[in-house]
Amino acid sequence: MEMSHRLMVVGFMWLSYRRAGLSMVNHKRGPEPGSQKAKRGGQAVREKYGPEFYSRIGKKGGQTVKEKRGPQFYAEIGKKGGESTKRQQGSEFYSRIGKKGGERGRTPAAEGEMVE
Repeated sequence: MEMSHRLMVVGFMWLSYRRAGLSMVNHKRGPEPGSQKAKRGGQAVREKYGPEFYSRIGKKGGQTVKEKRGPQFYAEIGKKGGESTKRQQGSEFYSRIGKKGGERGRTPAAEGEMVE
């Protein structure tokens, strides 16, 4: 009986957070990702710290993942992503995007770069 009481309380808390436009996904407080409240929060951070802030924290996070999981992790998630894309888009997708890239041709190299 005590267990069902906790579930109701948790359920009630979830509903009250939800009504307030907040998320309890992964037990984190804050606005629901993608909501207007979340967008305003992101804009406030950008105004306070500047757009390069996101680049710095992204690089820092990537470096941390690399140190914890190793470079093989990126190969694994890249393979999974490619398999998922192939399942969703079909193998013809790669042929289509390859042709589009070929039609565009190579862009002129920047000054000082070697051209093939």
